[in-house]
Amino acid sequence: MTVQLLSANHAAALAATLAGRANRTGRGFCSGVYPITPSTECAEYLCLQEIEKGRVVRVESEHSAMGVCIGASASGARAFTVTASNGLAYMAENCIVAASLRLPIVLVVANRTIGPPWNLWTDHGDALLLRDAGIIQLFCADNQEVFDSVLAAFRLAEDAAVMMPVMVCMDGFILSHASAPTEIPSQEQVDRFLPPAVVPHRLGQGSHTLGQIEVPHQTEVHRLQHHAAMLGVPERYAAVQEAFAAVFGRRMPDALDTYRTEDADALVVSMGTIGATAERAVDILRARGQRVGAVRVRMFRPLPAEALRRVFAGRWRIAVIDRDVSLGFGGVLWGEVRALADTGAVVQNYLAGLGGGDVRPEHIIGMLDDLLPRREAGVPELVEAG
Repeated sequence: MTVQLLSANHAAALAATLAGRANRTGRGFCSGVYPITPSTECAEYLCLQEIEKGRVVRVESEHSAMGVCIGASASGARAFTVTASNGLAYMAENCIVAASLRLPIVLVVANRTIGPPWNLWTDHGDALLLRDAGIIQLFCADNQEVFDSVLAAFRLAEDAAVMMPVMVCMDGFILSHASAPTEIPSQEQVDRFLPPAVVPHRLGQGSHTLGQIEVPHQTEVHRLQHHAAMLGVPERYAAVQEAFAAVFGRRMPDALDTYRTEDADALVVSMGTIGATAERAVDILRARGQRVGAVRVRMFRPLPAEALRRVFAGRWRIAVIDRDVSLGFGGVLWGEVRALADTGAVVQNYLAGLGGGDVRPEHIIGMLDDLLPRREAGVPELVEAG
């Protein structure tokens, strides 16, 4: 184990490299890549790596990048790509194909606002476009979590009970371009954690097809199978956590990461890097005698609904911060979690950091100051966090 000063882009690429090398006794590694800010440095760094029995393919579009991964994974190789924003939107058709074919591809998304108007900074709306596609979604709070999550994503995606893509999300620029000390395991450790990839339905072993025409009943069966596998992901993720800790000596965060919630009267719920800021705001308010806690939704798909119900139980004031907006409705995270609170709880939505604006502890303290005296939730509040 070594410690390196890495941006999250480079951490993700290095994790993919180690995972690719770990499959040298299997059917190898392949990555289709196309540049788009703020994910480009991940692809560039990956292109510089030496991967035995591996290839990084430079293509002409994000759609083709996922197409390369589909072909590689359908052939039994370990597959990886990275994109952001409109690149993910262009890739969306093939992301749905990869998910529907139950291919264990790992996709890193450097979250960025979708344009036009063109904006290079972070917003979760790009990843959330694909929340219903049958892709596991993990949102990361720091660079170490990005590195760990990419390794874990391969093990989770390739689990025989899962077999679907995993999306690892990191806030653009806030993580993608910020360097932080990151623990990097040895190749021997990664080899122990990641056995050779096995895609049971890969092409080239007997007569079968992928992506054929289906009659309605077949589609129903396949959708229900995919849905059941998605519902089983939290259990399989827990097993990945245990295996990760056994090999690397530290535990990855839970699907729902809680902070000082045991005796909290009010909660603030968020995803991504806002979660770390929320913890700082909680510490400040605790020092003032206010019993508040923070909840970070690390796994958005599948949503850890039962864990959220448990932490929401008995809490009557809940602030949900969204770094996205479903136009005409409100925040996507708020829309998903508000029904999990007790009847009568005030679950207020705050839209903050849209388009990459700073979200600082004082902004979150202001949200809680607004939340606590409320008798009922109102329309989603836009917090100008310049």
